[in-house]
Amino acid sequence: MRLVGRTAALLTVFAALFPSSLVSASAAQPSAFRHTEVSFTSASKTMHGSLVVPPGEGAPRPAMVLVHGSGEGKREELRKQAEAFAAQGVVSLIYDKDTSNYSLMQRDFSGLADDAVAALDYLRGRPEVDPARTGLWGFSEGGWVAPLAATRAEHAAFLVVVGANGVSPSEAQAWSYRQWMRKQGVSSESVLDLASVTATRIAAEAGLFPEADFDPQPALEELRIPVLAIWGAQDRQSPPRDAAALFAATQADNPAFTMRTFPQAHHALVHTTDGFDRLEGFVPEFPELVGSWVKDITGGAPAAASGPLPAQDEPAAEVTPLAWYESLWVQGFALLALIVAFAAYPLTALFRAVRGRPRNGVAPAHWASFTGLLTVIGSMSFVMLIFTGGGEEVGPVLWGRPVFWLATQVLALGTLVLAGAAAVQWWRADEVRKGRKILALPLGGALLMIPWGLYWGVFLP
Repeated sequence: MRLVGRTAALLTVFAALFPSSLVSASAAQPSAFRHTEVSFTSASKTMHGSLVVPPGEGAPRPAMVLVHGSGEGKREELRKQAEAFAAQGVVSLIYDKDTSNYSLMQRDFSGLADDAVAALDYLRGRPEVDPARTGLWGFSEGGWVAPLAATRAEHAAFLVVVGANGVSPSEAQAWSYRQWMRKQGVSSESVLDLASVTATRIAAEAGLFPEADFDPQPALEELRIPVLAIWGAQDRQSPPRDAAALFAATQADNPAFTMRTFPQAHHALVHTTDGFDRLEGFVPEFPELVGSWVKDITGGAPAAASGPLPAQDEPAAEVTPLAWYESLWVQGFALLALIVAFAAYPLTALFRAVRGRPRNGVAPAHWASFTGLLTVIGSMSFVMLIFTGGGEEVGPVLWGRPVFWLATQVLALGTLVLAGAAAVQWWRADEVRKGRKILALPLGGALLMIPWGLYWGVFLP
């Protein structure tokens, strides 16, 4: 329920109905804050952003640069967070992400970290800000970028991360695939492994995961400043326990490290029922925790005690390099060979029919070619469906498998049966042996499909 724009009377009623922590974080009118458009320079380019300042005048305040998660990274995506922190007395700088080297297939965490450092240097020079109490805040992908920036910034006073990752981008995405597919009823381990292991490793090798192998541990080990790390207990986009364990291990000797987990909180620390939906409003006490921690830690107070590690159903699987037989060259050659093998037989039959020649073929071979092609196309289409949708929509599920994939598996088994029937018929019937050379193609395709299908899980239960 949005409180922005309501009258003072309605705000009073809602304050009585809802916890005071929730109201204080989200009820403040945007007009109460000062929004100032600003520009700063990073690596010879001009960056544009907004400064969100708490109401009232007074001494310079603590401040943070807010570092985006993944996506286009327009400043408006972080304005609600900035206003929530302004309500706690903290100045925030939000800015438009530089996407000149940023896309689905290209990403440069190092360049994004340099932009965050430039933003921090600019923020420290603002008259509204106390430069000695100015730090960095990073969300999701920013949980990789902000720690990297903190190791490069000479004067970062602290670091706050929300929904940060303790694994590589490809491993985080693979874990998320499994979460979303289980949510839809997929229980077949072979299908889950197809998405989170086989397909992810191939995609990472092909460059479809930008910064796929980025390791967050070295940057975390270099940190020598206070750190506040926050996760939602219902995070389904990145493995929270793996991340929290890494932060706890690398910050074990940091007396100013605080770790907290919020129950019923989404990856973005908004309300959720199961981690997959996003409800309105931040969870109670999240903005308050950030605001009070920043003011306390920069004011010389000891760090608050850390909470326990968040729960996690299963650990993120390691995305290992491909073996030679899994390489893109081998996979590409196998895919091309399958397409040629299954397409050649019906195309030859069509060519003979156009020229008025007898088909002189084996009927099961025609059907095996057809089902074989559909199997190959269906398998690759299902993999692309996972990639393009993030595993969030795989269609109806039957017997623990997406119906799309189940149909592909039936076609694959049918191909082997039809190829076997064609081989027997060809061997026993002398009158069709004249077509034995062209028949070798679909039969060879069926043989090649066996190891190929086992690798991709087509023949696995």
